[in-house]
Order: sequence, then C-alpha cells, then structure tokens
Amino acid sequence: MNLRLRPVAAGFLTAGLVAIASVAGCQKAPPPLAKTKDPEVVITRPTAQPVTAHEDFTGHVEAMRTVDLRAQVTGYLKEVHFKDGTDIDKDAPLFEIDPAIYEAELERAKAAVVQAEARYDRLTRDFNRVNRVGDKGTVTQEEIDRIAGDRAEAKAAIGVAVAVRGLAEKNLAFTRIQAPFSGRIGKRMLDPNNLVKANDTVLATLVSLDPIYVAFDIDERTVFRLRRLVREGKIVSARTSPTKVLIGVADEDGYSLSGVITVIDNRVEAGTGTLRVWATVENSKTMLSPGMFVRIRLPVGSPKPSILVPEEALGSDQGQRYVFILNDKDEVVYRAVKLGPQVDRLRVIESGVTPEDRVIISGLQRVRPGVKVLPKMAEPPKVDPAASASGGGSTGR
Repeated sequence: MNLRLRPVAAGFLTAGLVAIASVAGCQKAPPPLAKTKDPEVVITRPTAQPVTAHEDFTGHVEAMRTVDLRAQVTGYLKEVHFKDGTDIDKDAPLFEIDPAIYEAELERAKAAVVQAEARYDRLTRDFNRVNRVGDKGTVTQEEIDRIAGDRAEAKAAIGVAVAVRGLAEKNLAFTRIQAPFSGRIGKRMLDPNNLVKANDTVLATLVSLDPIYVAFDIDERTVFRLRRLVREGKIVSARTSPTKVLIGVADEDGYSLSGVITVIDNRVEAGTGTLRVWATVENSKTMLSPGMFVRIRLPVGSPKPSILVPEEALGSDQGQRYVFILNDKDEVVYRAVKLGPQVDRLRVIESGVTPEDRVIISGLQRVRPGVKVLPKMAEPPKVDPAASASGGGSTGR
C-alpha cells in the first residue's frame, strides 16, 4: 500500500512547486536602492606658528607681609581708629589702650631720675670736699672710702632710674598701636572697654596687598625634567635669571596677569613630593587677595615652530590619538598623531600632521576611513598670544 502512495505524494509536491513558481513570476522586481548623499564635514588647515612649551599648575595667593596685631602692654581698650576691612597707610593709628596707668608710671620714673641725680650731686660735693681736706688729717681714709662708694652707687642709681624712665616711656607709647606697614586690615577682634592682655590678645590682622605673592607647587617629576633641561643648556634656571609666569583668575579663560618668580623653596616637601615656588605680582589695582586660588602657566624654554589643530579634531582608539584628514579625492584617511601640550583650545601635534593637510573638525561621527565626503572649510583657528612667542620665556630650577 505504501508503494502506491509515494508516487501520488511526489506528484502533489511537483504540482505545488510549479504553482509557486508561477505566482513568483507574476510579481515585479524591487526597484534599485537610491544612492546615498556624501556626508558633509567641516575641515580646517592646521595652524603653524611658534609656541612656547609650558607647565600648568594650580596656585594660591599669599600676602608678602602678614601680622597679627597684639598689644605689648595690658590694659583696657579705649579707642579703635579704623573701619573694619579698609586700606591702611603705614604708621596710621589703629588702637589705643587706656594710658592713665602708664602715664603715672612715667611720671614716677621721671621723679626717680631727678632724685637719683640730686643724690649723686650731693655725694659728689662731699667727695670733692673730703679730698681737699684729706691731707690735713681731719678725715679718715675710711670716711673717704665710704663717701666714694656712696657716690659710685648714686651714679649707678641714675642709670637704673633712666632705664626705668625709658621703659615707662615705651610702655606709654605701646598704648598707641600703629600700622607697621601699608595694607588692608580685617575685622577687629575686640571692642572698646574690653581687657587687652600684653602679647596675648589678637586685636586684628593686617596684610600687605601690593606687591603680592602667588604660590604654587611643582611635582618631583617636573622638577627633575626642568633641572635636566637646565643642565643641558636648553633653558635658564629661575634661580639665576628672572622667570615670568602667567596668571589666570576664576572668572576668565585666559591669563590676564603676570608675575616673576622670586622665591624657590630650599627643599621638597616630603609629604606631598612637591617644591613650593613663589612669584611676585604687581597688584596696584588689588585684583588679588590672599587666599584666592589661581591658575599658573609656567613657560618652559623659548618659542618653537609648532603645528596645532583644534581639540575637537582629535579622536581616541584604545589610547592611540588620531585625526581624520582628507586626501585629494575628498576621501577620509586615518592618521595617528603624537600630541604635545595644549594651548587654549588647540593642541600641539608633534608628528602625524602637516600644515598642508585638511583636518576634519566636525562631523566625525558620520565618517570612517575610505568614505568620500563633502568638505566645508572652517575659519582658521587662532592661538592666544599669551601662549605663543610673545608670552614665553625661559625657566628652570
């Protein structure tokens, strides 16, 4: 029975295939795919110009002179002669302690000087008198020695009295506290009628503002690199030649201020592994105040010819930095690059790009190597003059 059914099943299968082929032959072929438009990209030429290599640091502002004002005598605060937070001139009166007790001490010291001088005068006359009659035998040698000794003691007593008077004069002068230098004073710590203890109570803090220090820390690795450059004669040490630094503040992207390195610490801080450096900054407009954080750019060496591209042109592939450039057929070409320092929004390219290349800076996500594109030229990038030859200098440690 099975042998009879198999030919029948095969016939049905053959008929079905023929029917399917007939239906498929009646359908139209799909239209060809439309050609996609070449992606548009923005390109630029690399910028070629001198650039000074630099190191960037975070620094803070310090006053060149800071003093906590304390009284050198004890007494009750009588008057305050300044307004909190104002600029003060050198020798300006600041505080006054009640001088009544010290005035009385001075008067007593003056009287003691007069008393000692009067006693010395009397003993001097006695001494001269006994010396004149001594040869006549009316005065014993013992009496002469006693008068001479009293006279010497009286002379020394004058010295003691004069010293006490001088101390009393100083104590009276210490009741008037003046500014030791020009600067800006903070808030007073004590109001009038409060007790001031000598050499203990802080009355206010005075800081100098012009000029002012900007301090920053250089890590050990950078210190070694700079010292090697100095030893090789490529840069000049800041210890022997004035070295300029650029300073940027919080509300700007660039570096509007500058200073000169004047102090380099004599040791590396063991806890942080950094070397502290201070630059002196002219601050006549009081732009800077102690405690502010600033950005420091330290130029290293002389300006060198460099090639720069915008930061947005750079890509990264497993740690390898690259750019996309266009060949003469407007096709995308992958180019590995070696990066140098950043200069504002541009990056120095040490190898991999030439000034004649056309570098893609926009539309990178739409392209890949070998793809043909429609390029559009962008405005040529510019370098901040403060970071190029005009802002550079040589430095070292």
